[in-house]
Amino acid sequence: MHVLPYKDLPSQLFDDGAMKKVTMQIAVGPEHAAPNFVMRVFTIEPGGHTTRHSHAHEHEVFFHSGKGNVFYDGETREVGAGHVAFIAPYADHQIRNTGDEDLIFVCVVPILKTTL
Repeated sequence: MHVLPYKDLPSQLFDDGAMKKVTMQIAVGPEHAAPNFVMRVFTIEPGGHTTRHSHAHEHEVFFHSGKGNVFYDGETREVGAGHVAFIAPYADHQIRNTGDEDLIFVCVVPILKTTL
């Protein structure tokens, strides 16, 4: 069984222009014997954002804390703690932190060779 506080998980920082001030942690994935999905925890610092992109797989997203917005196929919606979002396959999307504190969310995707 894989049980531990998510803050104790290894993290990877993405800050290359396309992604700004984004940290990702794999909470549950193939390394934990998960056969179908990867649960990732993202932290976006104030002023940061994910890439604007689309791909063949869906996302299920739960916003844990902070304030931000989700761009989704030409529409932008505000999000905060307790919000959820479904990102359909091939939808153009991006998540931004618009607040003064970290925007933290959990994102579940199918196991793929590339899951970002």
